[in-house]
Amino acid sequence: MNGLLERTLRTIVSPDDAVAVRTRHLLDAKTKPTGSLGRLEELACRLAAIRGSVPRGPLRPAIVVAAADHGVAARGVSAFPREVTAQMLANFAAGGAAICVLAREADARLVVVDAGVEAAAAIRGVRDETVNRIRGTRDFTTGPAMSSELAVAMIERGIALAHELADDGIEILGLGEMGIANSTAASALVAALLRADPGMVCGPGTGLDAAGIERKIAVVREGLAANGLPRPDAEPVDVLAAVGGLEIAFLVGVILGATGRRLPVLLDGFITGAAALAAARLAPAGVGSMVAASRSPEPGHTLVLDALGLEPLLDLRLRLGEGAGAALALPLAHAAIAILSDMATFEAAGVSERTKATFAVSSDA
Repeated sequence: MNGLLERTLRTIVSPDDAVAVRTRHLLDAKTKPTGSLGRLEELACRLAAIRGSVPRGPLRPAIVVAAADHGVAARGVSAFPREVTAQMLANFAAGGAAICVLAREADARLVVVDAGVEAAAAIRGVRDETVNRIRGTRDFTTGPAMSSELAVAMIERGIALAHELADDGIEILGLGEMGIANSTAASALVAALLRADPGMVCGPGTGLDAAGIERKIAVVREGLAANGLPRPDAEPVDVLAAVGGLEIAFLVGVILGATGRRLPVLLDGFITGAAALAAARLAPAGVGSMVAASRSPEPGHTLVLDALGLEPLLDLRLRLGEGAGAALALPLAHAAIAILSDMATFEAAGVSERTKATFAVSSDA
């Protein structure tokens, strides 16, 4: 590792616990029973600690959706053909995908990235972040999906985008992805990093039947064996290069760049969770800046969440990807900050401290 990646890793620190405590005291002074807004209060404290100061207003949001193709798709591990990735990229650009609707509803900037989509011509509104015009990974059952040098280059492109967004005033990032067979790449990555059996990680993805899931498990086993994984001495970047995807590597960079700039990162589901797991292996302190937006039905996602120590804000059985869960969690982040900035205190509202004590008793009853 060198260059931008190495410099970024040195900037990543844990959230500020003192700010979290100060935020908790501010919440306790509001006209409500102590802690009565539950996880919304926890979220407010978490966002403040990540930012390093108590927010005075809504955090300006953006959602980054990275797309790429995967050589392992040729092994029949997806319910959809490979060309759907490029078709969906065009749909994102046209504003017709679910994430486009949800981002508009959340008043979030949507940044769509081509990280390596085959057959994708230049599309207005889509950022081309490919390296040397490489369009897709190799089939990881025959060797590494990409070189370690390419993995680092993709990570650094993601870091650069995070810096660009932070410089432009973005204060919270949601992550999403698109890529036929990317749940297979994510499954292999998670199995390798957690030393987990593929049978405990692989799920239906976009809709595989039981036979398809068994085929997926077999392909992941084959890919791990072909790359000598899992291996306790394997570097995270090398594991990512062996079985990961270009969009996953790019999102690893976005996570690292965002955490280095003290931006909270809303993780969508299993694929972005796999990227977060790789990012956490590179910078363990960065986990504190990650917020799990949604729980995916994919079995591997629970393993990822447990490994990262994250509890998702939502559990809506989403399995779309695209950042849908991150977009749906943004209103919760806005609400948590609004409670801090807009809700009256006991003193300001002229409500006695005796009433506060009564609130606390009735809340516990």
